[in-house]
Amino acid sequence: MSKLSDLPERALELASAVGDNLRHAVPSVTQHAGKWLETGAKLGVVKGGVQVAGKFARRNPVLVAAAVAGAGLLWYAAKRRARKAENGSGEAIEGSSRRVEAQRTGRRPAPRRTRSTRASASPE
Repeated sequence: MSKLSDLPERALELASAVGDNLRHAVPSVTQHAGKWLETGAKLGVVKGGVQVAGKFARRNPVLVAAAVAGAGLLWYAAKRRARKAENGSGEAIEGSSRRVEAQRTGRRPAPRRTRSTRASASPE
């Protein structure tokens, strides 16, 4: 037999395996009606939230873009902070220091340059 003739049989086996797994994963209606009710309520809340968020995004695209950009900046800052903590570069540098007093020099500071008064003088 060729591989093309085995393909429908393999698809049926795969579909039945998926169905069996799904049957075990989803609670049965007769035993767990409360779970089905909770699941339906949660799906309804999610659907309503998605509708409200969609309307908000259509009416205020600038706010949505700003929120996304802010979240991206926060993520980037957290990533950099974690990298710094991992590398140990966030610690203080050990060393010594001494105080240096400012000394006056004999030179006078250069005079400040102001706008020329020639432009404001009357023409002769």
